[in-house]
Amino acid sequence: MAALGLPINDLFRYALLLIAAVAIFAGAISPRPMAWLAAFAVVMTVVFGKTLFPAPRIDEGHNVFIVDGRGGALEQGLPSEAFAFMQAAFDAQYPPERRCDRTVAGCWRAQGFPDRAYAFSADGIYDRPAYSRRVTGIDFEDATWQRLGFVNESKYNWNSTQSDLTRASRLRGAEAFRRPWQAVFHQWHLTMPWFAMYRFPADFVGSRLCWTGYVLWEEPVEKFTAQRHATMECRTIEAADVGRKIFGVAIAQDAPLAMHLQPSAAIRLRPLIEPMLALIGTCAVLGFLLRWRSYRPVLPFALVGAALVVVVLNDANFIGGWRPHEGGDDSLFYEGVARRIAQHLLAGDFAAALRGEESIFYYGGPGLRYLRALERFVFGDTNLGYLSLMLALPALAFDVFRRFVPPNWALGMIIIFVAIPIGALFGTSYFLYVKWAARGFADPAAATFLLAGLLLLIGRTQSGPDDRFTTALGAGLLFFLALFVRPNLAPIAGVLLGGAGVAALWQVQYRRLAGMCLGFLPVLSMALHNWYFGGVFVLFSSNVTEPANFPTPPAVYLAALRDLVHLDLFGGDLTHVTVQIGGWLSGPSEMLLTLPINAIAVMVLLRVLIRGRSFGPWLRLVATAALAGHVVALFYPPSGRYYYVTWFLTLVVCAVWMRMEGLDLSRRRFPKFVEWFAGHPVTVALARGLEWCMRVAGMTKAMRA
Repeated sequence: MAALGLPINDLFRYALLLIAAVAIFAGAISPRPMAWLAAFAVVMTVVFGKTLFPAPRIDEGHNVFIVDGRGGALEQGLPSEAFAFMQAAFDAQYPPERRCDRTVAGCWRAQGFPDRAYAFSADGIYDRPAYSRRVTGIDFEDATWQRLGFVNESKYNWNSTQSDLTRASRLRGAEAFRRPWQAVFHQWHLTMPWFAMYRFPADFVGSRLCWTGYVLWEEPVEKFTAQRHATMECRTIEAADVGRKIFGVAIAQDAPLAMHLQPSAAIRLRPLIEPMLALIGTCAVLGFLLRWRSYRPVLPFALVGAALVVVVLNDANFIGGWRPHEGGDDSLFYEGVARRIAQHLLAGDFAAALRGEESIFYYGGPGLRYLRALERFVFGDTNLGYLSLMLALPALAFDVFRRFVPPNWALGMIIIFVAIPIGALFGTSYFLYVKWAARGFADPAAATFLLAGLLLLIGRTQSGPDDRFTTALGAGLLFFLALFVRPNLAPIAGVLLGGAGVAALWQVQYRRLAGMCLGFLPVLSMALHNWYFGGVFVLFSSNVTEPANFPTPPAVYLAALRDLVHLDLFGGDLTHVTVQIGGWLSGPSEMLLTLPINAIAVMVLLRVLIRGRSFGPWLRLVATAALAGHVVALFYPPSGRYYYVTWFLTLVVCAVWMRMEGLDLSRRRFPKFVEWFAGHPVTVALARGLEWCMRVAGMTKAMRA
């Protein structure tokens, strides 16, 4: 990361980081001191080289343009002629007499307005820019790839159904089918009015700025000429333009803004110096410090590649873009608060940053705001931090499978999990995690932390966990992060940590027990936050007692039992409980069609837990944790994303049961069907394909070793 430089907010440097991370975790680290000294020397040379040969940078300022009256920050901070032009365009697009009623919830006039002329950009955290950020080039066709961080600030949380000014539109349905390329890479269209201002240094004299839409070009000081291009046309940057403001305006819906800078021959190669130095530094680290193992990196790289394909097909903006979150979504709150936390930290107001814009946590994932604030410091205005968690998830899921079943089974299960969406019917499927991660929700991140903690807690091999203090400390810390991001995982984490703690006591592994306790101890920080800032004791978040979040308390089940005893089959409480149980057993797909399959899966959990000593204590502990998650679904909202981890653990237990008992049971009960299925050409082809994948990934060689 030192060689790449922060923030890592472009795809080239992120690709280097991703390749390096996979290689480092799949390889062996060299302990030779001279290798470390050589790598350190090269990286320091790279850092010095970036300082010595910086790429010429352009000042950029951008912001949403919304006005409702006079005297706002935009009017005070923007050049008067530029502001007057944009206000006229805004009034023409959104006539005052047609604007929504400010007293109606969701109207943009009842929300916040810009408090500065140029919005905060996390890309400029380390640069201290004069406006929003400094860039080395200009090249965008739509705003989502321009990465305008302000679009997801909390004060612009409009409800597009109640407001005449909408946040964004999405290409979907028949239109998406007719334009598949746009549906993948340009499915989001920002409809919020905005502008971008650029100031060029002398290095760019002779370069050409091309655009479509409206551009305001400063001529004499504070005087602007408006130019609209229906097609991409260019204008040469002259010496008189140095230091002057050039505004791209995206307010009128019939004049979308696109801009492209053609650098002059004199500076065309200079922006390539920093990426090349980053490449040299990364290669030095990998070359000096890694001892490569021929087969080990193949599977991790394959899983990352497959995961990237799923991400692109779901929402390509998750990779390097910046989609506008839907108004009213939790994701808009998390991101908006994260941006405020980052600004508080930059201003040195650490108390406000720790408060996280809430004296008492209310939203269900208190920790996600802080993680997203950290993401701003490392990855700027991108989702690359969250993307990294999602790219790690398939490898973690594979290791969980491999912990309990042979490698060929584990490989088959992970192929189904990542590439075949059948998991949406039972278990969980990777695309579900990606969908909610791209929307900015907390559940996929919490699932990733919990699976990582599970692996450290129970061990990656059938020999079980080691008794090292640091391993147990890491497990406890990861479980804390899972709960910090999504407290509804507390029953699962409690069962797993409690069972592992009892096992540590039984085996007299006091170091392991101490590590788990210390690692998990920060879980009290949520209660400490609520007590310190709000003056009340709330363990996690206060919304846990909201009626909407507790739709079916135990009293309703007692009332439903009374209805059943009196044969009141259509009683309100019995109907309510039936709907709750149906929602629970519909699983991740949230379709009643899957209810029988999921009901059988829960029965398998009970079988493994009650009568399954042959399955091993750690699998039975996992089955107990999954059942604890299912119990939560009996009382709380049964939305699928809340229970992805629960159903994933259920899938793991069912896979082990199928291998150890289910196959033999099927052969005895349905011998002809099993024989037909095993000899079917599709089954044979899949088996051969799986065997080929194992050879390519080096798993056959690893099994022999």
